Amino acid sequence: MKRRSLDPETPAESAEQSLCLALLSLKDESEMEAFLRDLCTPAELEVLVDRWRVVPFLLEGVAYREIHERTAVSITTIGRVARFLNQGNGGYLAAAARASRRRATAKRARA
Repeated sequence: MKRRSLDPETPAESAEQSLCLALLSLKDESEMEAFLRDLCTPAELEVLVDRWRVVPFLLEGVAYREIHERTAVSITTIGRVARFLNQGNGGYLAAAARASRRRATAKRARA
């Protein structure tokens, strides 16, 4: 994580909260995509996508090597995501649960 030697005008915690509120303010997938593409470099966005891509596999108990073969995401990244799934702040689990419910709702609506 980037550390700054000078005290910024806006405390890091306040800036992080502001970013969270900005993300929550977006109304749909297209706005979120535009925001992420503006906020992140292509490499940063790729890292985020890779991390999110392995979450469903880890939740299903798929072996790291198989996840790597299926996604081309590094074993190191897979291990990092797994560690945060198990010992993190619950963000991956909350997002995965909501995404799963959203997919189920959409599937029922199409049926």
